[in-house]
Amino acid sequence: MSADPSSFASAAKCVSRHLNLSLHVDFESRVIRGKVAITVEVLEERLSSLTLDTRDLKIVSVDANGQAARFTMGPRHSFKGTPLEITLPFDLSRGQHVIVEVTYRTGPTAPALQWLTPQQTAGKKRPYLFSQCQAHHCRSMLPCQDTPAVKHTYYAQVSVPKDLVAAMSALRDGQDADPQDANRVIYRFRQNVAMPSYLIALVVGALESREIGPRSRVWSEAEYVDRAAFEFSETEAMLKTAEELAGPYVWGSYDILVLPPSFPYGGMENPCLTFATPTLLAGDKSLSNVIAHEISHSWTGNLVTNATWEHFWLNEGHTVYLERMICARLEGEPFRQFKAMGGWKDLQDSVSTFGAQNPLTNLVPSLREVDPDDAFSSVPYEKGFALLYHLESLLGGPEVFMGFVKSYIQMFAYRSVTTAQWKDFLFAYFKDKVDVLQQVDWDAWMFTPGMPPVKPAYDTALADACIALCRRWIQATERDLSGFGASDVAELSSHQLVEFLALLLQEVRRGEGSPRRRRPSRAGSLEPSALATRRNPTGRDAPHLTFLAVATARSRSPGYVS
Repeated sequence: MSADPSSFASAAKCVSRHLNLSLHVDFESRVIRGKVAITVEVLEERLSSLTLDTRDLKIVSVDANGQAARFTMGPRHSFKGTPLEITLPFDLSRGQHVIVEVTYRTGPTAPALQWLTPQQTAGKKRPYLFSQCQAHHCRSMLPCQDTPAVKHTYYAQVSVPKDLVAAMSALRDGQDADPQDANRVIYRFRQNVAMPSYLIALVVGALESREIGPRSRVWSEAEYVDRAAFEFSETEAMLKTAEELAGPYVWGSYDILVLPPSFPYGGMENPCLTFATPTLLAGDKSLSNVIAHEISHSWTGNLVTNATWEHFWLNEGHTVYLERMICARLEGEPFRQFKAMGGWKDLQDSVSTFGAQNPLTNLVPSLREVDPDDAFSSVPYEKGFALLYHLESLLGGPEVFMGFVKSYIQMFAYRSVTTAQWKDFLFAYFKDKVDVLQQVDWDAWMFTPGMPPVKPAYDTALADACIALCRRWIQATERDLSGFGASDVAELSSHQLVEFLALLLQEVRRGEGSPRRRRPSRAGSLEPSALATRRNPTGRDAPHLTFLAVATARSRSPGYVS
């Protein structure tokens, strides 16, 4: 049985090293006709069969080194799909390689593929396709070892209608007319950095691009491309800051794709091509911290990856930590503290939603017979960040602990890692402070449901300004109204303004006895709201789901930030 409870793949017997993809995108039937050649390395003494993950795929044929191979489809599982059992026409020994080629087509309702009609796009004229493979949906786009424990490079050729453009989570490698169809064009891509299957991404649409930096472009429909170029013009500064903190950026290009309005997530950290919601286009660059999060994944998540989804906090806790360190460098330490406070409220909301005794609120949950999508919440993000922030406070402060994070990235780059490996490295790195680390209640932090055993002491300076202004409004009488003016909010950042509005909304609901109020509080007291940085407790980043409270009480920025 696979060590990954979310995969059938025989990763202990053999591992994929490279994929060569040929994809034909058919909008009329909403399927992809594909062929994938998987270079497989043998890990055991004798290999005669292997298993790949699939879901809703029609397998046409399987070859091994050009010879026909027998295959069978195992029993269908509710969320893991169907194992593809392949019997090789020969035996292989440890260290040998075989190229397994599978011809297939996807199902019209493949979970990884979102087919949009022209009416669902910004331009309203052309259809659109985008993929979302995290956590375990790549198997519905191609047969593969769909586990984050396995990393591989890939090359792809994608045939699409000639009035559309294709892009992938890889470097562009040219395009040519499709020799089989004069009405189509083939786009080529190469990804030279080994990565897990959930980071394979494809988009096809009426795309344009603009250069926003020496290694970055924004891509979107024409209706958004110039706004996106302005909104994300500071991407290079974020990349340089991330490199100062975490080490060299190894992926070559860092492009951003702004999807149509129907894209339901905040962002997804696909290598070379971050997917982003158009609701980030606020016009004032105030939501760019979402891009800081996705940039951070280039190191924590994409370069160093959780070995299974049970260790998802290794991806997201470290990414939130690095994101907030980037923001501290660019916006100041008080901003990091302000965002951390909002994150703590997010965590409280998730624990409340799941229930304080729900094992899915463990930092390291068991996912045996649990759909990884059902386990996603702000817990791995914010409980993970809270642990790292707690360790930071114990071990010498942000500069000292960031040194550990950078060394952790260097140690495990291009690999997949478990919590036990992370902890062993932590103790080895801080070998002169083992007595401090032994005081940490590791079981309570990692394997106990509910809120963490320690609440970090965050600096409340930026939140206090929001609370003070809100209290003035709540306590004001008719005679006091003339004392309010634009100067009251002139010094507030956009994030503080959102927090102030959220607090007002919270108090209005409390006063009306609304069942939607956040929670009872002491008379006359105000608590910082988490509405400024809300992540949907049941959504995906991936994300991260970010909701912004506005005066109309409507969500301004929906979308899970992976």
